Parts: sequence; C-alpha cells; structure tokens
Amino acid sequence: MANLTLALEDALLQRAREAALRENTSVNALVRDFLTRYVAARSRRLEALSRFEAVAATSQSRSEAPWSRDSLHERS
Repeated sequence: MANLTLALEDALLQRAREAALRENTSVNALVRDFLTRYVAARSRRLEALSRFEAVAATSQSRSEAPWSRDSLHERS
C-alpha cells in the first residue's frame, strides 16, 4: 500500500477528524473511502457515456431542421 501526503487547511482537517471520530474510523479511512467511491462513479459515468456514444453512432435518426423551444413543445 502506498503512502500519500496531502496539504489541507487546518479547519478542514479538524472537521475531518471530528467526522472520523463520530463514525468511529480514521481520516485515512474516510479519504480512502471517498477516493474509492469517486473512482468507481467516474468509471461508471465514462462507461455509460461510451455506451451512449456507441448507440448514437449506429442510429439512423437525424433532424431535418434545427430545433427551437416552440417546436419542441408543439402538440400534434
């Protein structure tokens, strides 16, 4: 496991320590959990975007004219 040095404002570190104490954990564990969730969420977003782009690339649908606010709200 690698070590990481962070520069934090004193007030932020103090609030993180208090939060860790309330949650019966450590600031290290809080940071590790945050980074794990951040990386996982980013990976999910990138995968979803990739799938969306793949579907869009195979779509035959095209607009004949630019959209306007009024045309989007027209009732047929």
